[in-house]
Amino acid sequence: MNMSTDFTVIIPARYDSSRFPGKLLAKLRGKEVLAWVYEKAMLSNASKVCIATDDIRIADFCNKLNAPVVMTSTKHSSGTERVHEAAHKMGLSGKDLVINVQGDEPLLPPANINQLADLLIEHQDFPMASLTTPILDERELRDPNCVKAVMDANGRALYFSRSIIPGGFDTAGISNDSMANLWHRHLGIYAYRMSFLTQYVNWNECTYEKLEKLEQLRAIYNGAAILLATAKETTPPGIDTPADLIDLEKYVAYSGK
Repeated sequence: MNMSTDFTVIIPARYDSSRFPGKLLAKLRGKEVLAWVYEKAMLSNASKVCIATDDIRIADFCNKLNAPVVMTSTKHSSGTERVHEAAHKMGLSGKDLVINVQGDEPLLPPANINQLADLLIEHQDFPMASLTTPILDERELRDPNCVKAVMDANGRALYFSRSIIPGGFDTAGISNDSMANLWHRHLGIYAYRMSFLTQYVNWNECTYEKLEKLEQLRAIYNGAAILLATAKETTPPGIDTPADLIDLEKYVAYSGK
């Protein structure tokens, strides 16, 4: 296996979501959301794909799916913490590359997983990387479930928020091209080096992380650089609420994906 494909995908899978409990086992076009996510990850170039959970209902489903599963603590405050525990139990260490594919992103293209792995391998000075996509819809821009990202000229993340950032604009009448240049949706996928994950879990939750409920802000708060790039393939929003599942049902039916 060549260097660009030597990575492990871990899918943190929590049952008790506050906005949509049990959403990972809810069905999208007749198939469980988590099954969609696992199958997409298996189509990537990952050397291993594993699901990390703290819930026996998720574990039982993984066994039916014949998907590797690692049981983790119920005390984690973020998916990144859960990914670290699973990676540690899997024997990963040092420079091993880990991709966190969130369990509520059923239509994440495998090509974007590969892109993110290559991105972090090509930029050895970054310990963590993620992807964004342009925001072209004002409703999405105003949705707090759509996480916005701003970055510097070199792609280093400056901040993430559920609020509109950058702010101070009257969005009425703005063209799609202008929106695409101003606002970026953060996608639910991260790449890290295992050595960085070990560092991350030793940091306490920061105030911004608690307020925004965004785990990546802990890294920025502690001075870690997160590299961002525009995803190569279109990624529909994930599932945060039952309404999102209905929207994805319509999207899949319309797009044929």
